[in-house]
Amino acid sequence: MSLKKNILELRKRKEKVQLGGGEKAIEKQMAMGKMTARSRIMALLDNESFTEYDLFVEHEGRDFGMDKKELHGDGVIIGTGTIYGAPVGIFAQDFTVAGGSLGLMHARKITKIMDHALKMRMPLIGINDSGGARIQEGVNSLAGYGEIFYRNTIASGVIPQISVILGPCAGGAVYSPALTDFVFVVDQISKMFITGPNVIKTVLGEEISMEELGGARVHAEITGNAHFFANSEMECFEQIKKLISFIPWSNTVRAKVFPPKEPKFKGNIEDIIPSDPKQPYDVRDVIKAIVDDSDFLEIQELFAANIVIGFGRMNGQTTGFVANQPLVLAGVLDCDSSDKA
Repeated sequence: MSLKKNILELRKRKEKVQLGGGEKAIEKQMAMGKMTARSRIMALLDNESFTEYDLFVEHEGRDFGMDKKELHGDGVIIGTGTIYGAPVGIFAQDFTVAGGSLGLMHARKITKIMDHALKMRMPLIGINDSGGARIQEGVNSLAGYGEIFYRNTIASGVIPQISVILGPCAGGAVYSPALTDFVFVVDQISKMFITGPNVIKTVLGEEISMEELGGARVHAEITGNAHFFANSEMECFEQIKKLISFIPWSNTVRAKVFPPKEPKFKGNIEDIIPSDPKQPYDVRDVIKAIVDDSDFLEIQELFAANIVIGFGRMNGQTTGFVANQPLVLAGVLDCDSSDKA
């Protein structure tokens, strides 16, 4: 076979693998209002910045008929790219391939990009869309989760770890995100729970929907497990990009310094804060009056609203804010707001 034919054969194989679970599975994914794993990566990263690793990896399962199944990429895409020029490591679970379930090679791909991100001291972004462990691979799947959790703890405080929940994630698929620094959810798409509604019904006899059990609003408003809430996947990606612009790449460097900008607020702070201490006001107005360009990125906006936290810039440098919110419960500290702060 000539070199040209080899190249053509490689391109055909690459195109097939990049389709993941195939056109029908992709159509089903899109019918649920969800983007594909590959399109999510492309939408989040800078144009033409993505370099994929281990495209042709396949699963190693041999039991329960797995030896006859072809799972392209073993259901996960990994690689590196940039966001506003900042290098990031990224993985995206592909729900069109075996429901994004985690097998041994799937886990090895994820741990590979985690190791690379830690070595290169760059943020790690995980796009989670998985039903959990692949039961056909038994304890190998569970061992894979153990390797991921271990790296979550090793990387904690060293590089930023960002989790994006973009599907029905149960069990091990949400244990790792819970260990990361920032969790993003999307309304009506994100689901996070230890076990699903069917098991709840069997064990407790209680009927509950996925949305009620672990929907985006549950974790954004009640549990506080989600740090950012979006109404669409594209809005979620814009939130991630903005967060990346505020935080340092690792614990060895400072956050990027931007040219200073004057706040858009042109009055006096005294005009915002009432003279009567019993009269409430919105502390966000005070923050926006002092940060550059009045640009404030609030974290956990829907949870424990009596405390406001987030990032802004002062004189071009990233600054963290923790502020009592007089509009809600007079800004008192309780358990949830203390956890949030």
